[in-house]
Amino acid sequence: MKLIDTKNQLSEKEKHMAKVANVDNATLTNIQLQAGQEIAEHDSKNEAFIIVRKGKVRFMVEGEPVEVTPDNILHMAPLEKHNLYAIEDTDLVLVQVKQ
Repeated sequence: MKLIDTKNQLSEKEKHMAKVANVDNATLTNIQLQAGQEIAEHDSKNEAFIIVRKGKVRFMVEGEPVEVTPDNILHMAPLEKHNLYAIEDTDLVLVQVKQ
């Protein structure tokens, strides 16, 4: 067992991103964004799951908008172009499944 600490960093900065675990078949990254912050369009060679722990974030995935909250999980296939915008202060976990 391993307990991974992901303390809130938004009182000190507008964005925070840190890998919190790297196992054989996946990487987990904690991303924290203050409301109004964004991450520019990009893609990943890996399948990805976005799990919002707090807040609300709008993704634009291949031109289609989707809001992700603690009530849902976003799944993206490899190479899907996307960007994201924090509607509220947001704390999320990105799970990238390695090929």
